[in-house]
Amino acid sequence: MPDGFIIRIHEGFLVISPLLHVVLYQPDIPQNTGNIGRTCVAVGARLWLIRPLGFVLDARHLKRAGMDYWPLLDYVVVDSLHDVREQLPGHDFWYVENPAPRRIWDAEFKPGSVLVFGSESRGLPPAVIEECRGQMIDLPMRPEVRSLNLASTVNTAVYEAIRQIGHVGL
Repeated sequence: MPDGFIIRIHEGFLVISPLLHVVLYQPDIPQNTGNIGRTCVAVGARLWLIRPLGFVLDARHLKRAGMDYWPLLDYVVVDSLHDVREQLPGHDFWYVENPAPRRIWDAEFKPGSVLVFGSESRGLPPAVIEECRGQMIDLPMRPEVRSLNLASTVNTAVYEAIRQIGHVGL
C-alpha cells in the first residue's frame, strides 16, 4: 500500500483511505488548485473539488497551469458539499474560514480528517458558515490583512494536521 494512506474498519468493512481530505468549494484560480494538488500528492491527501470550477480540467489547461503531476493526484469532482459529506460518513470535518471562533491549532485532527476551504473570491457560503460554526477554524492574522492566499492557507492547515497526526506514512 502506498505511503500516506490509512486502514480502518467502517460498518464491518475494511476501508483504505487517504490520510486527509482537502475540499475546495468552487475554486476560482487554477494555479492555486495546482499548488494545493501538489501538496495533496506530497502528503497522500485526497483533493475534492466542488463545482462549478473557475477553470477547465483538461490536459491542455492543466499543463498550462503547471499541473503536469496531476496524474499522481487522488482527486474527486462533485456537485455539492452534501456529496462530500455523503461519501465520507463518520469523518471529522473542519471548515477553514476567517474569522472563526477558534484557531487551527485548537482543532484535533485525526487520520481521515476533512479540511474544507472556500473559493478565493467568495469564501464559504454563509449557510455553511452558520451551520458549521462549531467546526470553524482560522489562521490568526493582523487586521490589516483581509485574507491569505488559498494555496498558502491550505498548505499551512494540511501540515498542521500532519504534525498532529504524527507524520503517518511520510
